[in-house]
Amino acid sequence: MTFSLFQRCGEILFENPDQNVKCVCMLGDVRLKGQTGVPAERRGSYPFIDFRLLNNTTHSGEIGTKKKVKRLLSFQRYFHASRLLRGIIPQAPLHLLDEDYLGQARHMLSKVGMWDFDIFLFDRLTNGNSLVTLLCHLFNTHGLIHHFKLDMVTLHRFLVMVQEDYHSQNPYHNAVHAADVTQAMHCYLKEPKLASFLTPLDIMLGLLAAAAHDVDHPGVNQPFLIKTNHHLANLYQNMSVLENHHWRSTIGMLRESRLLAHLPKEMTQDIEQQLGSLILATDINRQNEFLTRLKTHLHNKDLRLEDVHDRHFMLQIALKCADICNPCRIWEMSKQWSERVCEEFYRQGDLEQKFELEISPLCNQQKDSIPSIQIGFMTYIVEPLFREWARFTGNSALSENMLRHLSHNKAQWKSLLPKQQRSSSGGGGGGGEDQAGQGTENEEQTGTIGDAP
Repeated sequence: MTFSLFQRCGEILFENPDQNVKCVCMLGDVRLKGQTGVPAERRGSYPFIDFRLLNNTTHSGEIGTKKKVKRLLSFQRYFHASRLLRGIIPQAPLHLLDEDYLGQARHMLSKVGMWDFDIFLFDRLTNGNSLVTLLCHLFNTHGLIHHFKLDMVTLHRFLVMVQEDYHSQNPYHNAVHAADVTQAMHCYLKEPKLASFLTPLDIMLGLLAAAAHDVDHPGVNQPFLIKTNHHLANLYQNMSVLENHHWRSTIGMLRESRLLAHLPKEMTQDIEQQLGSLILATDINRQNEFLTRLKTHLHNKDLRLEDVHDRHFMLQIALKCADICNPCRIWEMSKQWSERVCEEFYRQGDLEQKFELEISPLCNQQKDSIPSIQIGFMTYIVEPLFREWARFTGNSALSENMLRHLSHNKAQWKSLLPKQQRSSSGGGGGGGEDQAGQGTENEEQTGTIGDAP
């Protein structure tokens, strides 16, 4: 049974056929024309999944009235567009650039390169502005503002746009997750085997990609968008749907903010393309592709980080590691992330059940426990990648620390399995071989490739 949760308003226009540029014309929504051949999505073009609205419906194949849905989506698009036109930047006034460097928040930023950095505490200390505050600090620390002659106010405006395009109602895929991935990326960029080769452009690309890699995530996965006939699934032909949207939304915000408008056109084109390559690498459906290539490089010992292509590949690997590093954090933080992502899975499962859709793997709260999901995810996704990352870093102190946490956390989840599952869990803990073979969408905390949020 398939149906469209959100009616498409408008049509797909094919402009510049030679470049196969596609534009979605949404009602009340203005797309940014791509001056570089890369389509850029307007902020707010992604109609979010409003669980309150869905839960109030009485018929399985219907979400309120069409008029009600259109009103909701139109208001969201209007809100996103109009606040910029009015010059309003809500929730994150400019004074946070000074005030948030004081007291406890400033003390935490002095330790931003430590692996035990508590992003949840930092988000509270910055009044929910962890992503903006962290990126402003890191851009300054790495000398990117001076090197690229960035305007601080424009940078701040762009980062606010990114932070606000994350959905705070998502338990997992929200701005705090983006800040956590960015902090991890900062740690990886400091690894001795990599750091000495990085250029300012590499560092800026790595931080920007980490900050924006899940922007405008709806809290459901690619298979959900496909089986509900969402317009983005059609636009991107069911291939890396969310990752393509995250990338193009980022480009839209870069152009809208004019953060890089003073740079040569060739450089901005290169930045946009490389951001796309990095963000698209976070698609877990491509896990084996990247892992196999990394293993081959390490076996042949032919990585030449002086070469821009090899360096970019390792930035892709670093971002993939940062994106799924939660099981490598200390138990208290790792457990919190696990509970959050599983809550997001279960919400999708509840939606699917409500609308008589097949419940996606790992999304059935009655069958898929948090311990079994996490053990499968660690066994089949996290451990293989981080073992190869440790080989690349030469078993650095950070890599050994992460692998210790990973081993400890896996043991903790095994101890929380129901008794009848412990003896049969082996290394997979209820995830089993099915989880290894099926796969998840892009996201982070699952043992199935291609089927989780």
